[in-house]
Amino acid sequence: MIEMQTELAIAPGARVQARDEEWIVRSVRRESASAEAVHVVGVSELVRGREAIFLTDLDAVEVLLPEETELVEDDSSTYRKSRLYLESLLHRTPPTDNRIHMGHLAAVDQMDYQLEPAAQALSQLRPRILMADGVGLGKTVEVGILLSELMCRGKGRRILVVAMKSILEQFQAELWARFTIPLVRLDSVGIQRVQSKIPSNMNPFHYYDRVIISIDTLKNAGKYRQYLEECHWDCIVVDECQHVAMRTKTRTGSGSQRAALGNLLSQTCDSLILTSATPHDGSATSFASLMRLLDPTAIADEENFTREDVKHLFLRRFKKDVAYQLKDIFPEREDETLRIQAGVQEDAFLEAIQEATFETISSKRGGGGVLFRTTLLKAFLSSPAACVATLEERLRHKRLQVDDLEGEERDEALADRATLESLRDLASAVTKPLYTKYQQLLKLLREHGVKGKVASDRVVIFSERIDTLNYLQEHLLADLKLKPAQIEVFHGTLNDQKQMELVKDFGTEASKVRILLASDAAAEGINLHHQCHRLIQFDLPWSLITMVQRNGRIDRYGQKGVPYIHYMLLQSGSAEVQDDLRVLERLIEKEAQVTKNLGDAACLMNVHEHAERESISLERAEEKEIALVIQGERVAEEVLPDEPRAAGGNGEPDWFQDIFGGVTEESGLDVTPVPSLSLFRDDLAFANEAFAETVDTSSTHVRPLDDLQGFEIAPPDDLVQRYEYLPRELLKDRARFRLTIDRQRVMDGLDKAR
Repeated sequence: MIEMQTELAIAPGARVQARDEEWIVRSVRRESASAEAVHVVGVSELVRGREAIFLTDLDAVEVLLPEETELVEDDSSTYRKSRLYLESLLHRTPPTDNRIHMGHLAAVDQMDYQLEPAAQALSQLRPRILMADGVGLGKTVEVGILLSELMCRGKGRRILVVAMKSILEQFQAELWARFTIPLVRLDSVGIQRVQSKIPSNMNPFHYYDRVIISIDTLKNAGKYRQYLEECHWDCIVVDECQHVAMRTKTRTGSGSQRAALGNLLSQTCDSLILTSATPHDGSATSFASLMRLLDPTAIADEENFTREDVKHLFLRRFKKDVAYQLKDIFPEREDETLRIQAGVQEDAFLEAIQEATFETISSKRGGGGVLFRTTLLKAFLSSPAACVATLEERLRHKRLQVDDLEGEERDEALADRATLESLRDLASAVTKPLYTKYQQLLKLLREHGVKGKVASDRVVIFSERIDTLNYLQEHLLADLKLKPAQIEVFHGTLNDQKQMELVKDFGTEASKVRILLASDAAAEGINLHHQCHRLIQFDLPWSLITMVQRNGRIDRYGQKGVPYIHYMLLQSGSAEVQDDLRVLERLIEKEAQVTKNLGDAACLMNVHEHAERESISLERAEEKEIALVIQGERVAEEVLPDEPRAAGGNGEPDWFQDIFGGVTEESGLDVTPVPSLSLFRDDLAFANEAFAETVDTSSTHVRPLDDLQGFEIAPPDDLVQRYEYLPRELLKDRARFRLTIDRQRVMDGLDKAR
């Protein structure tokens, strides 16, 4: 008789040991008559969360049987080993409810409203949420809280953060310093570093588990789409998510590159976090596209849905809604409107532009000449230099090259060239001593001492024209006797490294930068408040939304001083011109009203239908409405009413008001943190006991520091090797770490580092 020796089968769910590490079996597949492929996920510390495949004919895979567990008496003092083992199990046990267990322990001033998005997201089977709070309320902190909760639940091993290139370093630093979440920054330099280490055919997103990258880098479908399709993430964060919303349609019927990227990312993750202070562009379809990224089944009809359909997917509050929590954190801002009387030369240009006509400019709808006059006026209100640049650009237009034209077209071109050259001469006549707005700016800067040694004396100056920024940089350097390093220009054409460098320098006390001249590329997302509490709007944007975004750079959560906002408003001696410009003063008044009472800047001007009809942004629609007032075709009080009006006027409900309007009810979310279950007084006591048990008393690797409420660690060689998988920029000093449980000390250290 032949005896068959049966081997113990390796079943899914079994705990095994291979290569001296412990694993849990996910699946087993027969590869040959003598070998099986065992798919596992790591359990022991070195490989925890890592996936691997072992072939039984190459690796010894030993099944760890519970019945073979050897019980050993704990002979340590006060049963220290047992207590440490049980405590480690408590730390590794993931929460199973939707309460706050970890996020409130971050190095932040705890605010209940910042815990609510995490509580709402965790109540879902797959945590997915749009954090749509107003400008400056701390959405990055809300993201960090939710990520911390997901990580302690085992749902945040692989994290991808997609953000604008200007805020990559800022976002990375906030999550590391406040939440100890290490994100490897794959900017233009970081990607090159990774690709130089790995084979050309290897997916760079498999190399690191936690990554932050620019949306403009990822939108390159030809270069990165295949890599992204092959990846799966536990959680993806898309900051400023309005950029991945479905806006206008292309001829092929597909959306933009960014919208296609958003759709792809939503399918490659379990948890999805979207953030935006402007989560809609006036289009129901556009907002529905964001909701469908979170839950494809939430909306049946993208043009006809209600708040009930989507309220579980987003949370939107404004400063006014949480003011009772922020009274000691958010200093009340002070505004000043500087009404500057135009000089003789400036009035001469303003009157001339009122009378100018243009023969060669037309449009399908007519009124092209009036529109161009408005364009020139807006450029002049920015600066004479910007206006001259606009005029010279028009003079180079092919329809004005008289040598190439004949007959009536040539006569029209000659007439327009004469008008444009006359306007250019008038604008050029406004030299620096005669440029009243610039002289007022000089006076303002001298009064507030930007040359002083006090770091908080620095100032940010906004203008939407790069020609104006360059003009200001050139002349302020000379007139204020500043060094070149003391004044910098930020605009959208700078590469990611330069943008991040400028933001970091402006927020660092030791930096020499005192004046940051910024285009509206800096009006979205970046923090300029760390060493600055004074902002000057040198020219006014013709958009309420943009004005609020600009002010939010310093009037935001974390501002320690009183924010001062200065508006520079040119006033003409011509009654007709001044009547046209009065709408800009009303724009300033309405911004203050929105900030204090309304919250949502997008609702006041009510341009949602206009934006949707013409497939343009809300900001662009607002600019068009202001332009119509200046052209005399609309009334300022109609375009900028005292209170928001319902759209439409045909008796049909307005989707915007239904979703966002007047929603003030309490969230009903329980944000009371859950007390931790522990056998020790606190984490420090646990760590001290653990080191006392495992580290030799003569070792210099660990040194307790009572004044720090923590200890100092000199990492051993095997830990240093792990640095390869951590962000380089987050490990400035690799010799020793200082760890503490004192949150306030961490926040003070972060301020000191700046």
